[in-house]
Amino acid sequence: MFIKQINRNELLKPLLAVGGIVERKQPLPILSNVLLKKSEQGIRLISTDLEIQIEVQLDIALPDTGGPEAITVSSKKFQDILKAIPDESLVSLDAQENKLQVKANKSKFSLQTLPAQDFPLLTGQLDGASEIKIKQGKLKKLLNSVQHAMAQQDIRYYLNGILMVIEGESIKMVATDGHRLAFIGETMEQDYPKLEVILSRKTVNELMKLLGGDDEELRVELAEKQVRFKFSNITMTSKVIDGKFPDYTRVIPTHTNHLVVNRVVLMQALQRAAILSNEKFRGVRLLLTENNLQIISSNSEQEEAQEDIEIKYTNQPLDIGFNVNYLVEGISFLSTEEVTLSFGDQNSSLLITTPEQDNYKYVVMPMRI
Repeated sequence: MFIKQINRNELLKPLLAVGGIVERKQPLPILSNVLLKKSEQGIRLISTDLEIQIEVQLDIALPDTGGPEAITVSSKKFQDILKAIPDESLVSLDAQENKLQVKANKSKFSLQTLPAQDFPLLTGQLDGASEIKIKQGKLKKLLNSVQHAMAQQDIRYYLNGILMVIEGESIKMVATDGHRLAFIGETMEQDYPKLEVILSRKTVNELMKLLGGDDEELRVELAEKQVRFKFSNITMTSKVIDGKFPDYTRVIPTHTNHLVVNRVVLMQALQRAAILSNEKFRGVRLLLTENNLQIISSNSEQEEAQEDIEIKYTNQPLDIGFNVNYLVEGISFLSTEEVTLSFGDQNSSLLITTPEQDNYKYVVMPMRI
């Protein structure tokens, strides 16, 4: 494998795209490597952690000089070398036997390689998969709307990700960690049979980094054990979480006690109150009285913060506590001017929606303060 000259940025960009899933501490040394493999159009760069596999096609004309058809080299060292090379430099690669020679300007590097045949590619489990088409920007927006509610390293492994439901002309995303739940739905341009998969946290994080915010088409292949995303020059294959996601429809309440408030005013008041909240529990009290919402926080040092927001409210007074981080995360990414807060009693969950549309629902469980 030989590349005479390639712009440093053209090589670094796909290397960074595949390198996101490569971790320093790996059970197998070769998992720290990236696979460079000849293709009809040029070179394919491939990385895997045995759960996710990312492939990027680099279109470049390769001279017919013999040498290996594929090699693997340390992803981090290769990235660090390219990052250290001056921008817009021309780079050449020459793979011979167990070494990869990298040259740029007056710099020369010799990297150890491992046999490509030992690289553990994900086996295809997409036979009979169903395919959907969706715009990159739409999928990214959906994932961003609920990702904050994913669990982290929960023993209920099926909560450590996002449920994606395809049904008819709708796509729905749901995430919950048992303390809060985020739901969003959107319409699609085609009608599909019902499909459900749970995307892992790492899959979601990588998609958020790789997806563009535009209208470019994305194809998703969904099967029982794997899902594959194809967009731009990237192919990402991932195992799905095998488990039964909770019935989210039973968690979303139908309260009749509603309050509409300016989203930015509420968010900023919560952020100020959070400064003096207990660092461990992060609790704030919401006190609803006639035409006033009061937000109160305190900590173990007897410090207290109080925020008052004028509102239109004439129902029964209510004093209820919540985790302030959960509240802020549930509204910070929204672009609507107002949000609707729907309450039950002091032991009931809070439902946050938007007045303009009914496709976003965010549920937060109360806490004792």
